[in-house]
Amino acid sequence: MGEGDPITGDVLDERVELSLTELCRMCGLHEEAVIEMVEEGIIEPRGSDRSAWRFSGVAVTRVQRVVRLQRELEVNLPGAALALELLDEIERLRRRLP
Repeated sequence: MGEGDPITGDVLDERVELSLTELCRMCGLHEEAVIEMVEEGIIEPRGSDRSAWRFSGVAVTRVQRVVRLQRELEVNLPGAALALELLDEIERLRRRLP
């Protein structure tokens, strides 16, 4: 599945703020794809409308994970959203272990 962990991706600083255009450019996606991810609840922008949306570095990581799931495992967007929820839960549980 490629270098490193194919699902987790690289974590960017949470203080990073990107516009919709910047996020699309960084992830190599069209705006429609990112908008669908927002509608699916995969990423949550700050701001009231698309022109004011700002995304954190965490959003970049989540988008990268979804792209990998879709490309490598042929998972649809709702399936990718569910997979991310489960991966997040696994990570939370791991942090609780001694």
